[in-house]
Amino acid sequence: MFVTVDEWPSAAPRRRWPLARLACLLVGAVLLADGLVLMSMGLFSMGVTVPGALGLALCLLAWRWHPLQSWRNRSRTGRHLWRAGWLLLLAWVASVGLFWNALAGQVRQFNAAVVDLPLKAIIVLGSGTPNGQPSPALRARLDKARELAATHPAAWVVVSGGVDFGETASEGRIMGDYLRAQGMAAERILQEERSTSTELNLRYSLPLLQAKGLGLASPVAVVTSDYHTVRAQRIARKIGYTQSVVAAAPTPLYLRYNAWLREYFATASSWVLGEV
Repeated sequence: MFVTVDEWPSAAPRRRWPLARLACLLVGAVLLADGLVLMSMGLFSMGVTVPGALGLALCLLAWRWHPLQSWRNRSRTGRHLWRAGWLLLLAWVASVGLFWNALAGQVRQFNAAVVDLPLKAIIVLGSGTPNGQPSPALRARLDKARELAATHPAAWVVVSGGVDFGETASEGRIMGDYLRAQGMAAERILQEERSTSTELNLRYSLPLLQAKGLGLASPVAVVTSDYHTVRAQRIARKIGYTQSVVAAAPTPLYLRYNAWLREYFATASSWVLGEV
């Protein structure tokens, strides 16, 4: 008995990849790869883990696209939940974009203001020191401090930071060593080696300034990474630095968007907790 062509079982219909599904896969893959690479470097901030988790969720959504579409289409509740989820995600992304735009405007204002201030001191806030060396972000801060020190030769330079987790040398010492190796006069550098936060950076730096005849009313530049400028300025003013202005150091490109996203969450947390 022969089977005719018309009777031959047809192959299962091929499922299409709609544009939305393909977009979920591509965006998810990029976000997941970004998170995994940075986490492999020991970076686990909200600016790293949130994109990684979102990327994983989008990849899973693309993988299970057709079952999820079937679930969505079975009831009105499913359709409403599907639409609400995407609207919430888009609203969150829009809020991040608005925050970044406002932060970029503040950074430009700070950089313009620091040019005209007759600085008496430059405080460099600490950051990571892996293997006893300044991280790329910290090197950018120190290089920014060198620029300011060159244009304000009478200003003291305070490097501030305690001992990093797993390290034996303080950030302040490592930062001072870096500046001296770059040719800055050792007698200009004041090292604060106990602090573990931005607030403590500024509080513990004050006695060093007071020993040089300066104080809270002295014109001071606080050097930090661009994403951190707004919070650093608010903390400085809360402590009582009435003539402070922040100087923004550029964040390395490979970490820039993650760091700015981290600051989004940090600013929200500080606002909720009343820290600034």
